[in-house]
Amino acid sequence: MNISLGKQSVIVGVGESPLGKTPALDALSLQRKAANSALMDAGLELKDVDGLITSPLRVTNWAMPCAMVAQGLGLTPKYLMTIDMAGATGCAMIHQAMMAIASGQCETVLCVAGQNLLSFSSNGKAIEKMADAGWAHPDYEAPLGPLVPTLYALIAQRHMHEFGTSQQQMAKVAVSIRDHAISNPLAYKREAISVEDVLCSKMVTSPLKVLDCAIITDGAAAFIVTTKERARDLKKNPVDLLGQGYGYSHTFIGETQCLTTTGAVQSGRDAFMHAQVDRKDINVAQLYDCFTITVIVELEDLGFCGKGEGGAYVEEVGIGLNSVMPVTTHGGLLSCAHPGTAGGMMHVIEAVRQLRNEARGRQVPNAKLALVHGNGGIIGLHCTLILGNL
Repeated sequence: MNISLGKQSVIVGVGESPLGKTPALDALSLQRKAANSALMDAGLELKDVDGLITSPLRVTNWAMPCAMVAQGLGLTPKYLMTIDMAGATGCAMIHQAMMAIASGQCETVLCVAGQNLLSFSSNGKAIEKMADAGWAHPDYEAPLGPLVPTLYALIAQRHMHEFGTSQQQMAKVAVSIRDHAISNPLAYKREAISVEDVLCSKMVTSPLKVLDCAIITDGAAAFIVTTKERARDLKKNPVDLLGQGYGYSHTFIGETQCLTTTGAVQSGRDAFMHAQVDRKDINVAQLYDCFTITVIVELEDLGFCGKGEGGAYVEEVGIGLNSVMPVTTHGGLLSCAHPGTAGGMMHVIEAVRQLRNEARGRQVPNAKLALVHGNGGIIGLHCTLILGNL
């Protein structure tokens, strides 16, 4: 049974901290800045918040992240939760916040996450720390020393072998998303790149080059979910959750039954079923883009093209601002920011801004329906949202 959460609660505020390299700000300071930005956007104050959802950090050991953030912000919420679905956390936060409100547990939920992933150590050490988070099987994969890009490279290699996907098509993903970042003043990387630049960038793990991979940054993100009744008194148009879905296929990449098909098939199917809209109705899609191959596989598994056709879709149909469905319009993890779980939250934030006609130089005309997709682990865990401003 699907509870129609969108009839009871809405997204009313979004915000980020400074992004990039912010050595003067620790994780809690970054989260405080993001929370204040989202509250200001909503026209609310911390005293209005009675629910809190957070996520774990990779840079420090917080035994109880939701308690640490509550204390740091001076909150005494009636509802607290820490979610760890890795890159799918941001999407899941929206759904979990709305369920908490629907249950009557609270009225206004702050969702916040972030950390100083880049300033905490060197870029290389940050990548190693992310690899140590348990993405590889402790007995059969981790002893071989794979980094996260190595595990995603297996997916890219298999997709190329099965379907003829090319490195040029993957590079086109990076170029299109960088073009979006150029118009986003918050993005960490805003210099234009070409397909040739991507192909000539340093090899990380074949076939993935540096520019095929997400950038490591500091940063935090936040959003506010509240009741529709409370939203009537606020200053901006709320955004509705029309449908959601979750998908799971494996924990470790060596356990997957198919390297080129993911749990996004299930999460996308359920989200569209709950929203009762068609794929052709989606105006903009914020797809999780930890690697260029990820976007290609997500386009396929979410049903925007057939299996094996993702590379051709990017090359021929396109995912830029002038395409039929622009993808990851803020610059995503590849060019805007990737500070851990907050990176996936920024896809939600961008969808909200697109639906509120606030994306300025990258605004998709007449955006009424947005799909947001989060991917956790090594394409194993998924959450899809369909947001609307109808």
